[in-house]
Amino acid sequence: MILLNLGLFLFSLFILIKFAGYAIKYSSRLAKSLHLPEFLVSFFIIAIISVLPEATISIISAFKGEAELGLGTLLGSNVVDLTLVFGIVALFSSGGIKVKSKILNDKFFYLILLLFPLLLGFDGRFSRVDGIILVTIGVLFFIRTYKESKKFKKKFNNPKKEPFKKSLFLLILSFIIILASAYFTVKFAINFSTDAKIPGILIGLAIVALGTCLPELIFSIKAVRNNHDELALGDLLGTVVADATIILGIVTLISPFSYNPSSIYVTGGAMFLAGIFVITFMKTDKSINKTEGLLLIFFYILFLILEFIVNHLIEL
Repeated sequence: MILLNLGLFLFSLFILIKFAGYAIKYSSRLAKSLHLPEFLVSFFIIAIISVLPEATISIISAFKGEAELGLGTLLGSNVVDLTLVFGIVALFSSGGIKVKSKILNDKFFYLILLLFPLLLGFDGRFSRVDGIILVTIGVLFFIRTYKESKKFKKKFNNPKKEPFKKSLFLLILSFIIILASAYFTVKFAINFSTDAKIPGILIGLAIVALGTCLPELIFSIKAVRNNHDELALGDLLGTVVADATIILGIVTLISPFSYNPSSIYVTGGAMFLAGIFVITFMKTDKSINKTEGLLLIFFYILFLILEFIVNHLIEL
């Protein structure tokens, strides 16, 4: 049964990732037709689609009473986005990921937002009050970003015309398949972790989080290779903020939960530290170059090693 559950889990995750990519594709086509600024489109529309895999997995986990799996998936995917994804995208870019958006003058607001999950979960428990706080600050931040949208200038030029109804239908179909595949991903992940006696939070960190970040990785690589760096930045930063605040808050409101505090110390600490690195790199020469990308990838490898060591010590 353990191999069957593993196989079904990986297959469900593959379907989830595949259709998340389609959802990004069709939502991007609809957004382009509105002639909106690139960063704004990616920060709000594409990032919302990108967050769907980990969001659906985490919310379904909460309903199933496995909120730790959701915590590992959300915070783990943020670490992956801020380190591995940013690093790989920087390596694929021609001269590093260029930071042009004026909104990034407020870079340290991102760090404050990433600090909230660490502070609220420091005692090893997320309550509904914590959930309300996380959702509120996340919503307020997105509202603030929207109000400052006049700062964004670069828009899509001559967007390719696509049949609106066709794109909308395929987007809705992708949503439905994402929800269904997320349900089965959680189901078989729980079965596999039970059979293999592996903590759910570790499954979320090491496998699910990495898999759910593939849509934004693929999208961001395509964006920078086509000289649309602001699309990549908006997608990644919007996804990270949504995961760390609104989605984690929703999970907590559905099912308040307790966990070993070391989980939040290591994962939440790594997320905040990765955020500091990314913001610092952005600030230096208004870009994340290839060397800095390699450093971010190295940080991710160290994080994984530390996570496995800590979880091994907890089991002893």
